[in-house]
This record gives sequence, C-alpha cells and structure tokens, in this order.
Amino acid sequence: MSRTVPGWSYSRAVARGESHPENVGDAGITGDTEQSPVPGASLRVHKALAIPMSEITWRATTSGGPGGQHANRTLSRVEVQFDVDTSAVLGPRQRARLHERYGPVVRAAASESRSQARNRQLALERLAERIAAGLRVDPTRRPTKPTKGSQVRRVEAKRQRSEVKRRRRTPGDGDD
Repeated sequence: MSRTVPGWSYSRAVARGESHPENVGDAGITGDTEQSPVPGASLRVHKALAIPMSEITWRATTSGGPGGQHANRTLSRVEVQFDVDTSAVLGPRQRARLHERYGPVVRAAASESRSQARNRQLALERLAERIAAGLRVDPTRRPTKPTKGSQVRRVEAKRQRSEVKRRRRTPGDGDD
C-alpha cells in the first residue's frame, strides 16, 4: 500500500516532528521512527555548554553511492545543523568565535550505518565535537630566546662538522 501525498516532504515533516500522512489514523503506526526531541533534552558540548535539541535541526536523506533497493529508498543519511546566530545559549564571544570559524551554521552528517537512529547519534556527536573545537581558545605563543647551552652546542656541532670535512680533503687542496 503506497500512496503519494502531494506537497508532503519527509525532511520538512521530520524537522517539525510530524509523522507520515498516510500513517495518520492507522492503529499504533507512525511514519517517523525517531521521536521528536524531548522537551528537556539537550546536546552536551562540554561541562559548561548544553544546546537544547529545539535549536538543532536535522534532515534525513538517501545515502549516496552504490547499493541495492535499500540504499536507494531508505532515508538513512542524517545531517544535523545548528544555527549560531539565533541560538539563545551562546554568549557573544562564543557566537563570534563560531561565526568566524564555521560561519552562521555549523553542520555535521553521518551515513555509515544503515540505521537512521544510529546515524543521528553519530551526527549529533560530530556536531558536539565541531562546536567544542570551534569554541576552543588556543593559548598565544610567547617567543623565547635560545638558551646559552643550546647556543654552545650548536657552535660546537658546527666546529666538529667543519673538522670532519677538513679531514676529508685531499692533501694539497689549499693546505697552508
């Protein structure tokens, strides 16, 4: 039993948390295997930052590459995205840092598994890693001077190398 519903898009419906229209009214059947985000659920980026799932949008598409009917028909590839500009949990410095490194939207995708649920977990983990990496502040490098011992060792190594090359010369080549 396959029906086409005009104007219905799976990726839009999933983003809104709706089920497939042909399954509405069926006893206990929903078209969406993923549950809509739990109201209190959040993506933990690090101990000081948790992004609510309501700020993360996700889309399911078919995986690319070879495969049989399953790969061509199943919406198992998952792409999640986080809008930096409209986020309520980011501070101005965090927002500026992410915007500088990734732009207005941070994206992550996963298509390794045949399961959409597993790919969604992987994509969320990758998104958290990307955001954490984007927020990381690298310490500034302070230039240092070479130590007295390293200067002495460098000059001694040059003197020894010069002596080795001098001994390799044939007698009479510029001997004084």
